[in-house]
Amino acid sequence: MIASPDRTPLAREFFDRPVLEVAPDLLGRVLVRTTPDGPIELRLTEVEAYDGANDPGSHAYRGRTARNGVMFGPPGHVYVYFTYGMWHCMNLVCGPEGRASAVLLRAGEIVEGADLVRKRRISARNDKELAKGPARLATALDVDRALDGTDVCASGVSPLTVLTGIPVSRDQVLNGPRTGVSGDGGVHAWRFWTAGDPTVSPYRAHVPRRRST
Repeated sequence: MIASPDRTPLAREFFDRPVLEVAPDLLGRVLVRTTPDGPIELRLTEVEAYDGANDPGSHAYRGRTARNGVMFGPPGHVYVYFTYGMWHCMNLVCGPEGRASAVLLRAGEIVEGADLVRKRRISARNDKELAKGPARLATALDVDRALDGTDVCASGVSPLTVLTGIPVSRDQVLNGPRTGVSGDGGVHAWRFWTAGDPTVSPYRAHVPRRRST
């Protein structure tokens, strides 16, 4: 008999832990996005950890800025950034306040509201691709910079909430290099995903962007 997902919202204490503990523990949790058109729910299948001042791959490696301020806490808030002039990506802040760390949400399975998501993700060839990759995930959930700083622990009033779901057993959690991270930050095997899940995005090594001439 398959257990039903636990609908209890995750408390702030869940996020108030080291990022390398929180990241794999997010797999199997359910992210709920409340929209005017109805709710969308996504089961997380792939994430990446970013550890602030200890991590050259992190946006907070060189300190606090107007862009990355949310990463410095408190935990349980959303950090949204805009990249390549076209895409948003969504992170969940964790660790003690004042020490910047966050988990990038890379992929998931839409378990409710697929009809709403298909309208935003018209290029998806099938439902497994609706949130397969961090930019696709943010697009699927209608997440942009307006949601930067959202408190996912403010249950009942927040447009974004994380439910307990069904945590993935540790023997089903794989890890490897983070996608597209270069230099000293590229050595960390801080990408975590659910083994065999078809919604997990393919790994791509960092490729330097060439300047147009």
